[in-house]
Amino acid sequence: MRVMVMVKATKKSEAGVHPGDPGFDKLVEEMGKFNDELVKAGVILAADGLHPSSRGKRVRVSASGEKRTVVDGPFTETKELVAGFWIWQVKSIEEAVEWVRRCPQPMPGEETEIEIRPIIEAEEFGEEFARGKEERMREVQRRTRS
Repeated sequence: MRVMVMVKATKKSEAGVHPGDPGFDKLVEEMGKFNDELVKAGVILAADGLHPSSRGKRVRVSASGEKRTVVDGPFTETKELVAGFWIWQVKSIEEAVEWVRRCPQPMPGEETEIEIRPIIEAEEFGEEFARGKEERMREVQRRTRS
């Protein structure tokens, strides 16, 4: 199963922690080691950090889908924001929990929340949808190689 593991934002991450800030180099080193473990175990599929919400935008879509409203960041509720993520291939959500228990503190000096959510697989929508998704992905890959 694939899961998305989200490191929730904090006031510090929303302020934009940068290289050169106290503790940043140590955090990068510790996370690098953890990510290396994930690679060696064949768990990690993707991982990245996100810029603060001040650099982002939200698009609100009306119930009918006809109206789109763009809202500029920053967004005030940091507990609802994501500062970074991984996508992992694991045998179970329990395995993902065990990996998160081994994760270095991603936001030193601040209480941090890490959320794990299973990713919906195409097969859950039915065999025909899954087959169509595979065909669309092959087409995208073909176009990017040309």
